[in-house]
Amino acid sequence: MQSQTFDYIVVGAGSAGSVLANRLSADPQHRVLVLEAGRESHPWSRIPVGFARLIENPAANWVYSSEPDQGTGGRRIPIPRGKLLGGSSSINGMVFVRGQAQDYDQWAQLGNRGWSYREVLPVFKDMESYNGQVDEEFRGRNGPLKVSENIETGALYDALIKAAGEVGIAYTRDYNGAKQDGIGMTQMTIRNGRRMSTAVCYLDPARSRPNLTIQANALTECLLLEGKRCVGVRYAVNGETREARAGREVIVSAGSINSPQLLELSGIGQPDLLRSRGVEVRHELNGVGENLRDHYSPRMKWIVPEALRMTYNAKCRGLGMVWQALRYATTGRGLLGLPASPIRAYIRTRPGLDAPDAAISWIPFLAAPDFRLATQSGITAITNILRSESTGNIHIVSNSPRTPPAVHFNFMSAQLDRDVTLEAMRITRRIMTAPSMQGIATDELAPGMNMQSDDELLDWVRKNAETTYHPVGTCKMGHDSMAVVDDQLRVHGMQGLRVADASIMPTLTSGNTNAPSIMIGEKASRMILSGA
Repeated sequence: MQSQTFDYIVVGAGSAGSVLANRLSADPQHRVLVLEAGRESHPWSRIPVGFARLIENPAANWVYSSEPDQGTGGRRIPIPRGKLLGGSSSINGMVFVRGQAQDYDQWAQLGNRGWSYREVLPVFKDMESYNGQVDEEFRGRNGPLKVSENIETGALYDALIKAAGEVGIAYTRDYNGAKQDGIGMTQMTIRNGRRMSTAVCYLDPARSRPNLTIQANALTECLLLEGKRCVGVRYAVNGETREARAGREVIVSAGSINSPQLLELSGIGQPDLLRSRGVEVRHELNGVGENLRDHYSPRMKWIVPEALRMTYNAKCRGLGMVWQALRYATTGRGLLGLPASPIRAYIRTRPGLDAPDAAISWIPFLAAPDFRLATQSGITAITNILRSESTGNIHIVSNSPRTPPAVHFNFMSAQLDRDVTLEAMRITRRIMTAPSMQGIATDELAPGMNMQSDDELLDWVRKNAETTYHPVGTCKMGHDSMAVVDDQLRVHGMQGLRVADASIMPTLTSGNTNAPSIMIGEKASRMILSGA
């Protein structure tokens, strides 16, 4: 069996892991190994609209799904997760949302020192290079991650912004600035028409370093433990088993699905569960795999007359797709250069709130089940509560690293989630029927205006909603009995082992989770290099 020794081993080259690989290897004295179970890249990854080709593609995606439960009407819900360098940042919708100051202040109030908004804001600023008009107090210009202002324009966006104003939702230029409230164009990890994943922005600049080894197609099977210390990993490449030893630390950055899976496969977790799966118990830690949260989002749909040529269903008819391809090739704009939802609003569903508690994002077309353009012209509105209180879990079902874990979301189990989801849907309806949308959004396709009561709408949500692909929390940070890592991201009761990815989030952030995941990778690298 091959065996090598490194200073640091990073398991997972995703949104956080790629950051760690770059930052830890910046000092030539540190030998760093980063392991990625997926492939190096995929041709569709660099083209923004390529996410539609990757969302169900096993060549670049783990293609997980949840277990059926009451909250999903007995359905299995798809859970796309990136399976290539850059992880989910290489297949996601490229939406850049930090969240609210309150998100991080709550983490700090839970006892996680160093994670308040005031303390993470400099990390967010340092990691980004933003090219829009912003308040310099809140935004960065010189970081490795290329973030762009969405310059998509059109009558449909203008009408939505006016309609939102008519129901009391103001326009905002920067929802990542001083406050999140309002409707505005989506900020995106796209630059010059190309996806800016962490593989592009962090791994590629570090590839030539002789002290950094990037190993793709490497499935990490377990952590190597000596007593209560992690000393390395066992992994497989093309059927060959290898071991790597870590002189300093192993950092697990495999994401909210695979990080708890790896801990459990290594004997770290709930003793009874591990024994029942044929895994020797090495360290009891009852929170592993618990506290799963995600944004559960109904997709509401309206018809937009094709004659208006406002949607991409209409614009791409006939030779329209050829024109879109030519437009993208020459300008990087149009359908092929879009993020998943080009316009969004952060709203308050009731009086007295200090900040938004729900989000609405719009897709300027109707999609068929395989995410291709539907034949009918229309618009899709995705709504969700921002800080979901429904929690589920992720646990292994066998002792094989090749068997996907079971994912139980338990969506809509919290009363707050039901209340806010309903009100967000009603606010969405008010926007779509406001004066500025008259003659544009002509008929509500889903759920349909025949559904009005709470019970009818909730039943429709359970049977039709999807996630927005933001699983977090399964190795949560904290100091209570269900916490997995401390505020330095060290696994409780273990030495030489940290977790750094979205799984450490104690609660959901208010929006898409890719930007916070990258921030976690940046902050983790600072902690490690400072000797914390």
